[in-house]
Amino acid sequence: MSDSEPLHFLLTSAGQQQQRESCTATQVKMSRARPPPLVTGISPKEGPAWTKVTIRGENLGTGPADLIGLSICGHNCMLTAEWMSASKIVCRVGPAKDDKGEIIVTTKSGGLGTSTVSFKLLRPERIGILEQSAVWVDEVNYDMRTNRNKGISPFSLRPSNPLGIEMDKGKVPQKDMEQIFPGMSGDFTSENFSASWYLIENHAGTGFEQLKIAANNLKKQATKKNEGSLAYVKGGLSTFFEAQDALAAIHQRLESDGTEKVEGSMTQRLENILNRASDTADTLFQEVLGRKDKADSTRNALNVLQRFKFLFNLPLNIERNIQKGDYDVVINDYEKAKSLFGNTEVAVFKKVYAEVETRVEALRNLLLEKLLETPSTLLDQKRYIRYLSDLHAPGDPAWQCIYAQHKWILQLMQNCRDEFLSGGRVGAGALDLEGDTRLAALGRLGHSASLKRVGSLRSPRPSTWRFETPQQVQFVEKLSDVVIGQLPNFWKLWISYVNGSLFSETGEKSGQVEKSKKNARQRQNDFKKMIEELTNRLVKLIRGALLPTTLPQGELHVYGGWEDKTELTGAWFTQIIHTVRGCHEALSTLEIPNDLLQVIQDLLLDLRVHCLMVTLLHTSEDVKRLAEKEDWVVDNEGITSLPSKFEQCLVHMLQSLKEPLEIKAGEINVLQLDQVQDKAAQLSVSIMKVFINCLEQLSMKADEDFDVSHNVSVDLSSPDRFSSIQEGFIPTSEQRLLIILSNCQYLERHTFLNLADHFEKHGLTGTEKINRVSLDAVRELDGKLFEAYIERRADPIAGSLEPGMYAGYFDWRDCQTPSGVRNYLKEALVNIIAVHAEVFTVSKDLVSRVLSRIVESVADEMCRLMQCVSSFSKNGALQARLELSALRDAVAAYLNPDSNASFKQALDSLPQLHSGADKKLLEEQLNKFKSSMQLQLTCFQPSNIQPIKR
Repeated sequence: MSDSEPLHFLLTSAGQQQQRESCTATQVKMSRARPPPLVTGISPKEGPAWTKVTIRGENLGTGPADLIGLSICGHNCMLTAEWMSASKIVCRVGPAKDDKGEIIVTTKSGGLGTSTVSFKLLRPERIGILEQSAVWVDEVNYDMRTNRNKGISPFSLRPSNPLGIEMDKGKVPQKDMEQIFPGMSGDFTSENFSASWYLIENHAGTGFEQLKIAANNLKKQATKKNEGSLAYVKGGLSTFFEAQDALAAIHQRLESDGTEKVEGSMTQRLENILNRASDTADTLFQEVLGRKDKADSTRNALNVLQRFKFLFNLPLNIERNIQKGDYDVVINDYEKAKSLFGNTEVAVFKKVYAEVETRVEALRNLLLEKLLETPSTLLDQKRYIRYLSDLHAPGDPAWQCIYAQHKWILQLMQNCRDEFLSGGRVGAGALDLEGDTRLAALGRLGHSASLKRVGSLRSPRPSTWRFETPQQVQFVEKLSDVVIGQLPNFWKLWISYVNGSLFSETGEKSGQVEKSKKNARQRQNDFKKMIEELTNRLVKLIRGALLPTTLPQGELHVYGGWEDKTELTGAWFTQIIHTVRGCHEALSTLEIPNDLLQVIQDLLLDLRVHCLMVTLLHTSEDVKRLAEKEDWVVDNEGITSLPSKFEQCLVHMLQSLKEPLEIKAGEINVLQLDQVQDKAAQLSVSIMKVFINCLEQLSMKADEDFDVSHNVSVDLSSPDRFSSIQEGFIPTSEQRLLIILSNCQYLERHTFLNLADHFEKHGLTGTEKINRVSLDAVRELDGKLFEAYIERRADPIAGSLEPGMYAGYFDWRDCQTPSGVRNYLKEALVNIIAVHAEVFTVSKDLVSRVLSRIVESVADEMCRLMQCVSSFSKNGALQARLELSALRDAVAAYLNPDSNASFKQALDSLPQLHSGADKKLLEEQLNKFKSSMQLQLTCFQPSNIQPIKR
């Protein structure tokens, strides 16, 4: 059997024994029938490793097979355990990690045992490399390396504090000390050691009592050193005597025999005997010695493999650790191998170390690929950069990562636009769930506590949001998510690169930190250009979607392409402004310089101005459509809901402009810009004129546009003036004129004044101009509509006077004595009363204004008719005076200077009454007229009763 065969047999037997133990492990618990083992004593109780001990106790097993476990101080001692009886076990203590621990016995029958005693493992004292020894010391056990890269001299093992008291460093500069003590040194190992220098440098603030203690400490150390030398001599005295006796005996025999080589001498005979013995031994034991040499060679090889197994196993360990992702272990092993074998001249070590370098190079490439992968977290990026730096990867991995992240963010932003325009997000709702999740995940990578201060950019939305929101709005929000999700990580990576925090601040890594800072200083301008490119790309993409006219013509094909998309309203622009502001605030919290974010501020300014203009234009369109909402339902003030709807529309517009016009930090007031002021005032005036044009169009609306005709007589049939003003009410053209006239008055007296207050409250400028132009326009419309109504109502009444006056061939020169007011005048009064009722039904405030003009027209016509009469008889003059007086007295409440003048001129054209009988007759007929038409004439009396509000 060869030397290796017993080793193989032992390993095989150990493996089989381990398998048997694992197979029976599950049966241990079931086979317990005895109490657990109890260790009550051990002899000896302390000793170094491999000390033979005797363990005593109870229930220590029924036999050798029953003993399945024995540990002392945490070390498994089963290989040396020998079961003697149920109360005694003999074994050897192994090199345990714990200095003191229990003795634990495990048996199949009793399970895991306990111990009432403990064993103390003594550590052998090593003899220092500077200590004296009388015996041989194997220096192999001493590791002179305290650093991976270099050894230290024995002089560096000097005590750090030879005085043995607390050190108090002085503040005297090194240069000053060199001037005070020229040619001297504060290092007590130097030949030019100066005690004064040492004391000033290390004990400048130490008191005298402490220095006395230090002196005593030095004396004790010197005494101890002398005693140590004496003890060394005493301890090795027997060794010296034995060596001395042996050397003396050899010397004596050599002197007595002679030192020359003479045939037959003792030395010669001894040499011959030894040579013959050697030859005989070689002949007898050549085969045995050959096997021994081979075994020794094998053993030496195994010793080398065992001693340097770290290096030989390192390539395989590196592969395994890379597969498990334990890169820290790989780096530590590589640094250790490099420090030990980096400069080795041994061929075997060179070969293995070259294999290690191959594995490490593959790891460098793998880590670089992982570093440049996207998406990745900031933590992973920093980790891979440190790994590559520790592995001494060529180039600058941190800058490579920054550059790759920059390109990736740019591509993400461009892909976001392309997805919307290519149909990947058809409609507003066909969003790719996978892509949505991906971007959401990316957003979560970079959100930090600083970003949380910004808050959510958007409020919670209903489930139908994606189907209702225009694509441009969704695009801006997705783009903002990309920027907010990625740019913070990008910026923090740069900051870590600048301040060197990518690497630890220990002494080992100080070189890496300084190198990182130096590289960062050289690349500041390059990184600034990256941030500028990112912010410019963000702004241009948003401008291409919302403000394409602000981009140069050559960039429209890259950032434009949204022409066929939905035109956005002011509300959507407000939401976009909110989103962009949130994005700007999120980036500002990262302490990015303001000059790099100025392009976003410029974009916000343009968006706010555009939102203002779009809102005003769309409001103008909304106001234009208000005419379709006119229901002609008149309230107790004589107006419809149209003025209120108009005011609500403008108030809603101003409220929607609150956020765009709000001035955030770093922004300017858009209303202070001259061009914006003029344009906003112009559009505001346009809105007012559009509404007034709506009123005018409603007044000119033909009766054919209504389904059912409606006349005033129906209104007069009911004593309640609001009875006909109900839902479904369709006014006549004259009633429409009155309703719109009433609305115009309300606009002039209330609505425009309220709107002026609202404009000033919301900061809009040019309010005076807007109010002045609006009032002029509504007054112009009011005058036009009033004249149109008077023309429609006054002309028929005035035109019926002449035919009625001469009905039945009436002649002023030949007529009977007056018996009362003729019917034509009564009919004229009834028609005036009908107009009164029509106006009163709509607006009481218009009654006086309208009737005054009607009466003026009638008075003017009566004056003309009287002046056209060539001559009057006595009765004719009396009849004419009766009718004029009756008409004048009936409408006295609505006479104005013009109508008064017309009546006076008409009466003056009549012959005067001279007789008392004529005057009496005239008075009687007037009283009779007023009495008979008292009910009709009552409506001409001013009323103080206010209509009831409904």
